[in-house]
Amino acid sequence: MDQIPEIVNGLPNICGHDEQVEQCTRPDRGPVYLNETNLRLEKLQSTCAIALHMQQPLIPAGGGDIQTADMISNLDYMNRNQGTGDNHNAGVFADCYGRMGDIIPDLVREGKSPRVMFDYSGELFYGLRKMGRGDVLERLRGITTDPHLRKHAEWMGTMWGHAVASSTPIPDLKLHMRAWQHNFAAVYGWEALSRVKGFSPPEMHLPNHPDAAYAYVKALKECGYKWLMVQEHTVESPEGHGLGEKHLPYLMVCKNSCGEEVSIIAIIKTQGSDTKLVAQMQPFYEAQGLRRKEIGGVSVPPIVTQIGDGENGGVMMNEFPQGYRQAAHRMNSEGVVMVNATEYIEMIEAAGVKESMLPKLQPINQAKVFSQIKKWEPGAADKVIAEIKHSNQHFSMDGGSWTNNISWEKGYENVLTPMNKLSAMFHERIDKRQVDKNSHEYRNALFHLLVAETSCFRYWGQGIWTDYAREISRRGSDILSYDFK
Repeated sequence: MDQIPEIVNGLPNICGHDEQVEQCTRPDRGPVYLNETNLRLEKLQSTCAIALHMQQPLIPAGGGDIQTADMISNLDYMNRNQGTGDNHNAGVFADCYGRMGDIIPDLVREGKSPRVMFDYSGELFYGLRKMGRGDVLERLRGITTDPHLRKHAEWMGTMWGHAVASSTPIPDLKLHMRAWQHNFAAVYGWEALSRVKGFSPPEMHLPNHPDAAYAYVKALKECGYKWLMVQEHTVESPEGHGLGEKHLPYLMVCKNSCGEEVSIIAIIKTQGSDTKLVAQMQPFYEAQGLRRKEIGGVSVPPIVTQIGDGENGGVMMNEFPQGYRQAAHRMNSEGVVMVNATEYIEMIEAAGVKESMLPKLQPINQAKVFSQIKKWEPGAADKVIAEIKHSNQHFSMDGGSWTNNISWEKGYENVLTPMNKLSAMFHERIDKRQVDKNSHEYRNALFHLLVAETSCFRYWGQGIWTDYAREISRRGSDILSYDFK
């Protein structure tokens, strides 16, 4: 298939090529790492996987007036205003986004077998290219597309606009997923997209309302994803208990109010949010104390998985490269090794592990809800949740993330109300029309919708960030009012 451009009339290429995206992401395309890996499952004691999460929001800050300012990357804003706060780190952040493109080839030349997984938002892709820092993306091209290097790096899909699932309108979930796939294909090509099998949720957030969780996983499956990374504290066993074994893959089964089920493989990220876990290669050192386990009678090595910000904080900016190199030099291709999640899944499947053999889990608090549903029908979950909350005011179905001291909904009505109105308006104006999804008008409306749903506008509290969110929603509403009358 022909390469598609990254930017079209000033906007990121996030739509208009659904047929090609679907062709590339079909689940029946077969394994992508199994024939390339230098690892042999029978020679592995245990494995570890690390992932780097990278994000910079887009904000209306390319000018003095928020109502007319150009939409730019927050990294661009940092670069333009280096005397404010920690904005002097802009250059360091940019280097962090691209440095694995140098570290991985160096280690391969030294005869080592490094692995790394990437989670880059679509906003970051577009923001870097728009601000003239496409060199950062090019530094990663070799480990993404070179047949001799690509087995060492795995890209995970994510929400294009870094949206938190439970506070994102359900019809928009798939829009974010598909937009990221479009954007990634535009940057690195269709073959690179065909290798993206795992999904990394922004903020490690998992919706636990049964209907929302079902819709989320259904959208993931429709977009061709094979596995999802989840945090151990956001899931439970079907009986409502915590996970006993944290270093094996699971099958996450989500059931909605009507009793319909959908499932996806879950890779468990253990512990909370702490960049030191990745920077100091904690998964490798934990894996050294583990031994092989069994899944359905098949012997497999356990997998210890962590994800952390790839640029934030001194420990990631300064300590990670050395810690990563040291760990890579301490392992080869046998015993305790680095592995990427899709590579691991494909190896254990080849050894005879089927999805039906995996232990099951579900989003947290669902067992309590399911135990009280008397009839599976539309609205059943909402009815039971209301009853539980009536007797237990502390019961919550807000969903879990890697930091539970932040709510993505409470106290942010001034952001969520215009955001939800924008979403409703988008679908009202567009869904029933034969709109050309490769047109500037559609792409512009979609772009503003996805940016408005960025979690960053609710991470930093009230102030300029919530002002940004409301302004983006206002612009999106104006576009829908004038271009889709």
